[in-house]
Amino acid sequence: MNTTQRNGIMQRWNVIQHELMPELRDEVGALTAKLAQVVHTLEWVRIEEFVSSSWGGYGRPEHDRGMLANAFVAKAILGISTTAGLIERLAMDRALKRICGFSMWRKLPSEATFSRAFAEFAEAGLAERTHAALVKETLGEQLIGHISRDGTAIESREKPAKRAKVSEPAVTKKRGRPCKGEIREAKLGKLEQQRGKPLAELLEELPRECDRGSKCNAQGYKNSWNGYKLHIDTTDCGIPVSALLSSASMHDSLAAMPLSLMTAERVTNCYDLMDAAYCSSVLRDHSRSLGHVPLIDHNPRKGEKIEFTPSEAQRYKERSQAERINARLKDDYGGRYVRVRGNAKVMSHLMFGMLALTAEQLMRLLT
Repeated sequence: MNTTQRNGIMQRWNVIQHELMPELRDEVGALTAKLAQVVHTLEWVRIEEFVSSSWGGYGRPEHDRGMLANAFVAKAILGISTTAGLIERLAMDRALKRICGFSMWRKLPSEATFSRAFAEFAEAGLAERTHAALVKETLGEQLIGHISRDGTAIESREKPAKRAKVSEPAVTKKRGRPCKGEIREAKLGKLEQQRGKPLAELLEELPRECDRGSKCNAQGYKNSWNGYKLHIDTTDCGIPVSALLSSASMHDSLAAMPLSLMTAERVTNCYDLMDAAYCSSVLRDHSRSLGHVPLIDHNPRKGEKIEFTPSEAQRYKERSQAERINARLKDDYGGRYVRVRGNAKVMSHLMFGMLALTAEQLMRLLT
């Protein structure tokens, strides 16, 4: 780890532990373990620095968006499932109210104000931008051993979007074997179509509406759900580096290229670890083009399975880190309780939890 960077991180840690925490205890009393985690997380992520105000100077001044953003981070840490529950907790808990920055003597914003602010944060990608800046600041100059890539189901309270009917082409394509001397164009697969495209175009092409997905679990049973699928890149030390949200029906392999490009902009890693769902020569070539070594579990597809070498098999076992991050996001940071609708809002809800999870993992590396 870079010595200068580590000194700066430790200096911030000491300021929180020995200056900020005693002042808060003197002002609001003893802090629970969860409230102490809220304090550390808010000091680590500094989300208020990424908030932009939309008030133009006319009419009633809006509530401070920085305080509302802090409250949504605290909501993810404390496991509060609804905005109404968050407002009730702020009204009852003087310490939490002070930590988030709200005045002790003024009335809290209404639920409608919280909802409008959340919609603004989702549209601006506030949590995503804050998370990217945090990862670059703490891991940007480090060499990461491997990145584990995986997708997880996100259930949402939405009806699946109706698929648009595709109009039949005027000239139908011939079926069956081509005639002697007939030349037909080779049809490119979806992964081949992604090759060579910039990140912005890849993200634009991904399906994002709510629909129905199905996936086999570890026991071989098929699970189905309405909602989305969250794809996450996780480092070997358990820190989520990048994430994107797609439709539930999209295959995991289609998120590999955009995710790898997002991760490459933030950190430098040596290995890419993926399960058999990503088994493709196209993805292996793409990983090598980024200077990485692909370790992808082979999918025999009714053929003979190609096993890892002993050293590769040992490293591939570390891919379980991605499963643990998926489980922690759902169990501890609100991933199972999605009460908003639409891709942007669902992604914002998940990224507030991801932001808190990332800060906690970074603090664990120091302690």
